[in-house]
Amino acid sequence: MKKTLFIAAILGSAVTMSSCEVLNDVGGAVLGDGSGTTGEKSLTNEEVIAGLKEALTVGTNNSASLASKVDGFNKNAKIRLPFPEDAVRVKEWAMKNGLENKVVQFEETLNRAAEEASKEAAPIFVNAVKEMTVADGFAILKGEEHAATNYLKDKTTAGLKTAFTPKVDKAIESVSLTKYWEPLVNAYNKTTILSGKPKVNTDLTEYVTDRAVSGLFTLIADEEAKIRKDPIARVSDILKRVFGSLD
Repeated sequence: MKKTLFIAAILGSAVTMSSCEVLNDVGGAVLGDGSGTTGEKSLTNEEVIAGLKEALTVGTNNSASLASKVDGFNKNAKIRLPFPEDAVRVKEWAMKNGLENKVVQFEETLNRAAEEASKEAAPIFVNAVKEMTVADGFAILKGEEHAATNYLKDKTTAGLKTAFTPKVDKAIESVSLTKYWEPLVNAYNKTTILSGKPKVNTDLTEYVTDRAVSGLFTLIADEEAKIRKDPIARVSDILKRVFGSLD
């Protein structure tokens, strides 16, 4: 407990200081003084940043690989894309009218589009990882459980959605998503002439893009938590040293 309070106090004072010399001093105080009392040389700022960049790279690569596999979205309850919320009345109408199989086919294909789009995800995170500063690094290292994930969200969400949109369009085409969507929505919209309810006109590209990006960050958060908590998940020496300093 005393050690934790000591670290927090040092990091709190470091926020008000900006020179590289001060950051070096802080890094030494937090991660060891190099006195040899532990038999291990203290980490440098460069090693801390290298470790964090590797952690982000491992986390994003693992997440993108997992999401882009067949059933990466479709069979993962955490990130599976459900029927679009703004078109749920289409689903309800279809289920009541014997079109359950069409609904199942559509939802599965919706997730196939997210899986296809996720194949392009990993490279998009590279620039955000490259741009990490020493201050970013220490904030992430000593931050809350999902500090690295939140860093990536801040740095990449807008660009990720922009880059994902054409990929999702291509994915929607490659898995023939509209083939399963149009019969459902067109049949429902015909009923609105009598019911007086508004027609449904869901933008599938926007929906898949938003949910695919959100799903990726959910997986990245899981990867970050593993690296922070589980020594077995630290797959390289630098990850073991950097995150071992928090144990």
